[in-house]
Amino acid sequence: MKIAIVCYPTFGGSGVVATELGLALAEKGHEVHFITYRQPVRLELLSKNIHFHQVDVPEYPLFHFQPYELALSSKLVDMVKLHQIELLHVHYAIPHAYAGYMAKQMLAAESIQIPMVTTLHGTDITLVGNHPFYKPAVTFSINNSDIVTSVSQSLKEDTLNLFDIQKEIYVVPNFIDIPKKVSSVSKCQREFMAKEDEKIITHVSNLRPVKRVPDVIEVFKRIQEKIASKLIIVGDGPDREHCEALVSKLNLNEKVVFLGNSNEVDKILCFSDLFILPSQKESFGLAALEAMASGVPVISSNAGGLPEVNIDGESGFLSPVGDVESMAKNALKILASEETLNSYKKRAIEVAMKFDTHKIVPQYVALYEKALTEVSK
Repeated sequence: MKIAIVCYPTFGGSGVVATELGLALAEKGHEVHFITYRQPVRLELLSKNIHFHQVDVPEYPLFHFQPYELALSSKLVDMVKLHQIELLHVHYAIPHAYAGYMAKQMLAAESIQIPMVTTLHGTDITLVGNHPFYKPAVTFSINNSDIVTSVSQSLKEDTLNLFDIQKEIYVVPNFIDIPKKVSSVSKCQREFMAKEDEKIITHVSNLRPVKRVPDVIEVFKRIQEKIASKLIIVGDGPDREHCEALVSKLNLNEKVVFLGNSNEVDKILCFSDLFILPSQKESFGLAALEAMASGVPVISSNAGGLPEVNIDGESGFLSPVGDVESMAKNALKILASEETLNSYKKRAIEVAMKFDTHKIVPQYVALYEKALTEVSK
């Protein structure tokens, strides 16, 4: 198949999953074309089966905001015709499904029929999409997609509750190539980040308020009072300055490291002992899955799709949103002894294996084939 993938090319979960999906499809022999405004961060190498087409948005003084959706839909039309692309897979309802629908209509006017698969990731539904300004466009885009998927059962239920959806929504969870992930790090180099007797606690996110990063720091404060430890915070965002101030206020400057955005998350997780994700909302929890795949047990909230990923008492523990005392108590339970910690690390990998690439990508391929069959009728 010749597939166009439209996604955000950033560190966010949707962009990461879309990129990994494209790489996995290319390995299976499919021709994949990424179409977005910048080369995705995890798309390090192009190959004969992987192509990148940049969407440029010319600036016109007439427009107060430059029309990315218009530029994207036009680029999709051009690329479909130039490369004989057979299917569009867009990640995020707006603006991508909206632009994809416009491209489909322009192509249909030239007697080119192409199906569109739309994957819902979270904030396109629960935050942006539910805004009164955008809700009609999101509803329209979903209902006019040929196939709709969501990354968790929780997100599917939110979508059906918030919108008047006439399409079936298929749950296809996020995934990781676990064997590749484990083999990608040859040496952890733990000694660079912590002393031999210190445990390493990690958090990875875009440091937005919804991630509740101050809760990570509060939980860590309680952990390090009982067990020598270091906290590594990976990522950047609007809450970073507030979190750095909180670290100073709690006298934890020598214990907390802010690394900013990093392409070496695998190396960081390699030497981590515990991962904390106390999010207010989480449609799936890809960061938790990546930790588990690296053998790092997870302390998380029970928000959204997290209970579908982090199995309470198995790969880690779940607590109510904001309950830092419960999270700290559960963290100390896991870190109580090397034997206990190693047991949770082993089970974290076992739970993560349910989301291995080789189990999930075939589900997308089956839906692509279904979409192609239906559009050809």
